[in-house]
Formats: sequence, C-alpha cells, structure tokens
Amino acid sequence: MVAFAVGVSAVGGAAAWWQADRALEAELDKRARWVARAGADIGLSASGVILLQPGFEDLDIWTSTHARLQRLRSVVPESYIIRSDNTALVTSFPADSIPIGAPLPQFALFAPELAEARLVGDATTLSFSLEGRRFKWGFAVLDDRETVFAILLPADYLQPLAQLRRNLFVGAAAAAVLAVLLATVLAASVVQPLERLARVATRIQRGHMQEPVAEEGGHEVGRLARAMERMRLGILTRDEQLRLMLAQVAHEIRNPLEGLELFASAAEETEDPEERARLISRVRTEVTALNVIISDFLTFARPMGRAEHASDVRAPIREAVELVEAEMDDRGGTLDLILPETPLMALVRDEHVKRATLNLLRNAAQASQHVRLDARIENAEVVIAVSDDGPGVPDDLRSRVFEPFVTDKEQGAGLGLAIVKKVAEANGGRVELTDSSETNGGRGAEFRLYFGSLEDPPRAIAGPE
Repeated sequence: MVAFAVGVSAVGGAAAWWQADRALEAELDKRARWVARAGADIGLSASGVILLQPGFEDLDIWTSTHARLQRLRSVVPESYIIRSDNTALVTSFPADSIPIGAPLPQFALFAPELAEARLVGDATTLSFSLEGRRFKWGFAVLDDRETVFAILLPADYLQPLAQLRRNLFVGAAAAAVLAVLLATVLAASVVQPLERLARVATRIQRGHMQEPVAEEGGHEVGRLARAMERMRLGILTRDEQLRLMLAQVAHEIRNPLEGLELFASAAEETEDPEERARLISRVRTEVTALNVIISDFLTFARPMGRAEHASDVRAPIREAVELVEAEMDDRGGTLDLILPETPLMALVRDEHVKRATLNLLRNAAQASQHVRLDARIENAEVVIAVSDDGPGVPDDLRSRVFEPFVTDKEQGAGLGLAIVKKVAEANGGRVELTDSSETNGGRGAEFRLYFGSLEDPPRAIAGPE
C-alpha cells in the first residue's frame, strides 16, 4: 500500500510537473513571438537601418531606433536588429559597447531559429541558462525578409515550476506517511483479524471445532466472524445428527435383521406348510419394515433441490391419501379428504408434496382412528392441514417434535416429522404444530404444511377450472 501510494504520487506529480512545464513553455513562446512581432511592427523598418555602416552611430536613424530599443528594456533586457551575417545594426546597448557592424557570435547558436523567422515571419528558441537565470530568444523578421529583430525574454516561469516541484515532493512524502498510517490501521483492524479467522477456518477444516470463534471488531469482519461461528455450530449439529443417525440406523436395522434371521430359521425347520407360509409372511413384513427404515434414512440424508416449475399439489396429495386410506381400512379407521375444485398451484415438486403428506398422514393414523386432511389457499399460501383426534403430542416433545430421532413411539426411527420439515424448508415453506385447543375440541393434534402459492397461475399449468 505504501509503495502504491508513493508510486501514484510520484507518477502523478511527474505528470503534473511535465504538463505544467509544457504549458508554460508554450505560453512563453507565444509571449516571445508577440513581443518580437510587436516591436518589429511599431516603427522599425529595414529600409532605414539596412544602409547603416560603421561610424554612422550619430545619424538620426540610428539614434531614434536606439531610443526605441532602450524603451523596450522595461520589458526585455536586451534587443537587437541584426543583419543576415549576424552583425549588429542597432542594439539596446550604447554605441561604444556594440557599434554598427559588430559581430554577434551568440546568434550563431540559433541559426535554425533565425532561418525559420526569415521564412515564416517569427520564431523562438528553447529556454537556456545565462548567469544563473533562464532566458529565451524571440525573433521577428523586418520588411526586407532578411533583417531580424531579436529580443531576449526572461523565462521566469521556472521559479514557480521549482516551487511546484518542491510542493509535489512534499505531497508525495505526506502521501507516504498517510499510507503508512492507513496500512497500520488496516493491518490492525482488517488484516490481522482476517489472519486469525483464516487460522480458525484451518482449525475447523482439521476437525477441531469445540473452541468457539472469537468475536472480532469492525462491521464487516465482525459479520464474517459471526458467520463462521454459525457455520461451526451448524457443522457440530450436523455431525451430532450424523452420529445419532448412524447409531439409530444400526439399532433400527438390527431389530428387523434379527427377526428375519429368526423367522427364516423357523421356516427352514418346520414341516408344516401353513406354518411355513405364516413365517414367510412375517419375513416379508420385516423386509418391508426394513425397506421403510432405509428409505427414511436416505430421504433425510439426501439433499433436496427446489422445483423449477409450479404444479397442482392436489394430485400428489390424493396419491398419499390413497396409500394411507388403504392402510387405515385394514384397521377400521377413516380418512376424510377436503380439496378445493380449483387447482392449488405451488412452486414445489410433486414427490416432495407426496412424501411430506404421506408422513403427516401416517403419523396421524398411528395415533388415531380418524384422520382429516384439508388443503386450501390461505393468505397467498397453499396450506395442507392434517389433524387427528388422538392423544396429541406430549408437552415435553412439542418443542422438539421436528428434530430427527425424537419420537414417543416404540417403533420407527423418529424421522417422519424431521423429513416433513426438511421438505418444507427445501421448497421455501414451513411446517407447524398448532395448539390442540384450536382443533377437534381440544383433542388430538394438527400439523400444517405451508408452501408459497401462485396467485395467477398460467392456464397451461393450472388446467381447466
């Protein structure tokens, strides 16, 4: 950061100084041309001075022209009228210093500029040093296109440029100091906390998750620290569920396997065809129970994707009702289904609706002989309400009823309602256990499954009303 700040300041300062130098140089060129041109146009004529010869310094033409050049000394320190051979005709100096015809060797250095002036009318030289100061020559040709009027113009803009250069150096130094301070602040408030969080992430990746993520100051870094703490707790919860699931899988599968082994051995030893058929039927029952257990565990462990298209949830509800209704008929129970005549459109997968509804119905059927399912649109949501008139959910389980492996039944892994919750959340919905006082006169329980509905479903999806 410091290097970047110093680099930007240095490059920006150099560019600013170069641009200022170019602009001032161009402006001084314009001024030198203007002064030279103005001096040549006001009273200076080659026809009068071109005939001057050495010793003619007393003539009126020389004295009047010399007086004009003397008056220009308030603007320029030196001015000359010179022949094409670089000899003096009239200068701003006294006659005894530079007489007519005196050679002017200094102009030999500016032959290209003098040639340019004779060709286009005026010209300037680059600035140069003279006795510790900077100057620039300006040339303007007189009316004969050979005699040149030359002025020496001070290049005083270099002093402000030097001050600008000093200011730029000071600015670059100040930027470096500020960059150091800012880098120190950022290192203390951002970089170091991020390094600590990186070490925490490495620790979590290695499986050491018991130590909580420490709070960090600052808005963004603090949010990141809190998010990592939630992630750590989520991983711990997931690991705990996985350990419980593995233990529960072993327990739940062991019981059917023991029954299978017992019934298979008995069927192998018996000679009675009826007894063998009864035992094989028990084997099939245990296999079915084992398949249900494995299916529940796979459903709970498998990630669920959200639906891409809306569908009418009445069809999967009817499929689930038909399965549970057949099971309840064998026990003499009843199942009432209440569905509207219009489609119940929701952005949810049919198999998810069927699985969640099936779990709610079976859970109610195990607790009661009378089950009721009522599906409807309520507050722009599809509501699937399943109620029964059984003993209800014990108070000590109500707050944990949707957690995995929580059950008051002797059989089952306790995953039915946990799967319902997972299905609801995977599809942007929710599931609730309502107060028993609201349904069936205070008896039994009612579970409500909510999915977002479509207020105006397309006819191709909704079908005929």
